[in-house]
Amino acid sequence: MNRFDRITALLIQLQAKRVVKGPELAQRYGVSLRTIYRDLRTLEEAGVPLSGEAGLGYSLAEGYRLPPVMFTREEATALLTAEKLAAQLTDAHTAQLSQTAMDKLRAVLRRPDRDYVETLSSRIRIFGGARRSAAAAPALAFGTQQPLLDAIARQRVVRLEYRAGHQGTPSRRDVEPIGVYFGQHWHVVAFCRLRQEFRDFRLDRIAGLQVLDEAFEPRPDTLQSYWASLAEERQTQVAVVRFGPQVLGQVHEYKHYYGWKQDQAPMPTVGWK
Repeated sequence: MNRFDRITALLIQLQAKRVVKGPELAQRYGVSLRTIYRDLRTLEEAGVPLSGEAGLGYSLAEGYRLPPVMFTREEATALLTAEKLAAQLTDAHTAQLSQTAMDKLRAVLRRPDRDYVETLSSRIRIFGGARRSAAAAPALAFGTQQPLLDAIARQRVVRLEYRAGHQGTPSRRDVEPIGVYFGQHWHVVAFCRLRQEFRDFRLDRIAGLQVLDEAFEPRPDTLQSYWASLAEERQTQVAVVRFGPQVLGQVHEYKHYYGWKQDQAPMPTVGWK
């Protein structure tokens, strides 16, 4: 982190907390305590009214407010993903509050970043059945999801080291990603140049990831059209299938692969004497 970014981060900490302590800031940003004191002195020289007390820490003068701090694209993308999860994994009121907060975020984004987030919004899907499995989903390797979302938004080819199934040795795949979704696991749907067709990749099976400089041509394909094409490839017949509550999570995740049309709650049982 360069000095400008660190001082900006200090401003955010001062506005977010009543008191900030020098040693904690030094540990957080990986610098010496002397560097933190120098950064705080720079803020004071710039006109930020700080008050400090030995052994307690620093705080902003009462009543002083800083102008809004701009979000980075990565931060906005992370909050967009959280909004999608909240819509499915929380109650309706919390989901509405999350959407309102995201609208406020969009309002302060620069236009290019706002367009970037809007492009990604339709490329992230969360299924209702994820509620039961979110806590048990495997952890992803650091630096997996955000680069994929950035590649989707900017239409960049991604090189994956991928373990298909339970294979130990990963194979290299150059792919053109179009969207991510979460059912019982996080997945990315992408055109695989090795197989010359769209494939579904589980993110927890990605052993390595590199976003290449190469851009790919825009495709009309979406997650919905991918699932629709899978259904059309199979000879289908209309069938009504009843599932017990213990398997509904898996049904919601995989129903798009098998020509699913609609869900219907079971009819109440009527007793006759």
